[in-house]
Amino acid sequence: MLKEEIVAILQQEAQAVLNIPISSNYDEAISLIVEQVQNKNGKLITSGMGKAGQIASNIATTFSSTGTPAFFLHPSEAQHGDLGVLCANDIMLLISNSGKTRELLELVLLARRFHADMQFIVITSDPESPLAQEATICLPTGAPAEVCSLGLTPTTSTTVMTVIGDLLVVGTMKRINFTYTEYSKRHHGGYLGTVSREQSAKE
Repeated sequence: MLKEEIVAILQQEAQAVLNIPISSNYDEAISLIVEQVQNKNGKLITSGMGKAGQIASNIATTFSSTGTPAFFLHPSEAQHGDLGVLCANDIMLLISNSGKTRELLELVLLARRFHADMQFIVITSDPESPLAQEATICLPTGAPAEVCSLGLTPTTSTTVMTVIGDLLVVGTMKRINFTYTEYSKRHHGGYLGTVSREQSAKE
């Protein structure tokens, strides 16, 4: 791959991140997460299929390590008993680029049968999609074109999904005043554990 091609891909990815639509929905989403998880002792349940599911899983682990209990629920496995992890005060974060993922639409239906008042934050490229219509709060990606030469492989879209997850995580950390001390309780091992313990001693 030529240097010029690499630079072009980096520029496209960077521009996609800069083009993420920013609105008060982010503040509302963070407030909803804090209310359900921190104030009502619920959990954040993330879900998605395929590459979007991998992003959803990563978001869940990042939330958990920063003071907001979260779990990834595979939408297909949910139909075979795993839906039992869902409790009344939980909130769900669903990720689908198209907003038409059948398994997620089915998951919404099943979750509401289980807990009628379940609320959903949805990350999608299409704010008019069926999944977005079910959302309590929708966070659009800006529908970036994929850098994949075929324009099909989830590349740029998953980059943007990851960044939106980071916005929610960092915003929630700030809202709950998450400290080095609390971080060290959840991340004892490795370099990050060492750094967090050193910093917590200074708090």
